[in-house]
Amino acid sequence: MGHLRERAVGALSVLMLLVTTACGGGSRPQPDINPTTARADQILFQRGTTAMAEDDWLRAREYFLQLRDGYPQSALRADARLGIADTFLAEGTIDAAVAAETAYQEFLALYPTNQRTDYAQYQLAMVHFGQMHGPERDQSDTASAIREFEAFISRYPNSDLMDVVRTHLRSARDRLSEAELLVGQYYHGRKWWPGAIDRLRSILDEDPGFGGRDAVYFYLAESLSNVNRREETEESVALFERLHSEFPESEFLAEAVELFANVKAKLDTLPESEGTEADSASEGSGEGDSSPPAP
Repeated sequence: MGHLRERAVGALSVLMLLVTTACGGGSRPQPDINPTTARADQILFQRGTTAMAEDDWLRAREYFLQLRDGYPQSALRADARLGIADTFLAEGTIDAAVAAETAYQEFLALYPTNQRTDYAQYQLAMVHFGQMHGPERDQSDTASAIREFEAFISRYPNSDLMDVVRTHLRSARDRLSEAELLVGQYYHGRKWWPGAIDRLRSILDEDPGFGGRDAVYFYLAESLSNVNRREETEESVALFERLHSEFPESEFLAEAVELFANVKAKLDTLPESEGTEADSASEGSGEGDSSPPAP
């Protein structure tokens, strides 16, 4: 999670967070149990679970830490590790998210056959999912969330969490495609057709299930129609037809109808072949500028 780590105050702050937690910062609860108490590990786990339900992340973490560190033979030790990770994720700060990522990764490394590895993998993806930005900002965490959700689908095809994972994966992919669409729209607005075409085509190639395909069809079709070559104009016609058939209620449809008629009329005037690709790109850019304008 490269950019999430960069946004954190730094490795030292995360280390201090972990150390403070492990040491209790003077606030560790002292339950009225000791290692000789019957079912002491179960009592600690229950208290940690109760504190989690009350959204008391620090107190829950203290119980789970005491169980993890004081009862190495307990059957609940793996669950306590997950509980610690969950408290960091629930805390919601950037430093805590970094600690959560580390804790889930450690769980997966230490307990590769545990029955809750699917949950740990899901939560690892959710660390990144919760840090995703809007489409106008950096998408590093979005890409990381997609990677971890895809790893989940590959490793745990029969998990009960599959439906929610697929839903979140679709949301993350949509966010990434929305970011690409913004760049494509920017190039389209600047009439730099090669840049717009490359960006918009990449969305259809890499994310054919993108929910905003109607916008992609519209801007890509218009960009292609401005290249003034028969091949691109034919592709433009096909995209307008897809917009009409796949998105009959699209906000772009009314404008697309008029553009479609113009493009169809232009198609009849174009020869089978026209110039080289380099010439067309230069002509289509409007000003012959081969360098993309900065988004």
